[in-house]
Amino acid sequence: MSNKASSKSNPVVFLDVSIGGQAVGRMKFELFAETCPRTAENFRQFCTGEHRRDGQPIGYKGATFHRIIKDFMVQGGDFVKGDGTGRTCIYQGDVFEDENFIHKHDGPGLLSMANSGANTNGCQFFITCSSGAEFLDGKHVVFGKLIDGLLTLRKIEDVVTGPNNRPRLPVVITECGEM
Repeated sequence: MSNKASSKSNPVVFLDVSIGGQAVGRMKFELFAETCPRTAENFRQFCTGEHRRDGQPIGYKGATFHRIIKDFMVQGGDFVKGDGTGRTCIYQGDVFEDENFIHKHDGPGLLSMANSGANTNGCQFFITCSSGAEFLDGKHVVFGKLIDGLLTLRKIEDVVTGPNNRPRLPVVITECGEM
């Protein structure tokens, strides 16, 4: 994990996170706009709140991490329903196509689209917590990487979970945007 973006043309976004109402830190991500422009732009606009629906900004601020699997991944971004079943995107309709599978799930801190099958990308995403997730390659689009905030990711990963890997304490994106 590097603390710098690998390309000056790739945007850098941040997610500030709280656990149980207590601020725990910030995660910064480089979005791979050069290789995954549509996927990166979808995520970026949900971070900045510039995408609007009915005149109101919509996005990740106030959304939760609703699924945590230690040593694997943390999943969030469902600001539609909050439970992992909601989906929307900045493009026409609620989902958009898999852009490509250039980047692999080969380490911690990779930002990838959560989906319910081929070409069903929306607003949900996950962040890998370890290596060994290569079985996701070709199924989920990796479109960014954590460049700062690994400790924050580890704090999220360590939250105690209950049934269906749901965190027992609320894990909330309290602020987000572009650097």
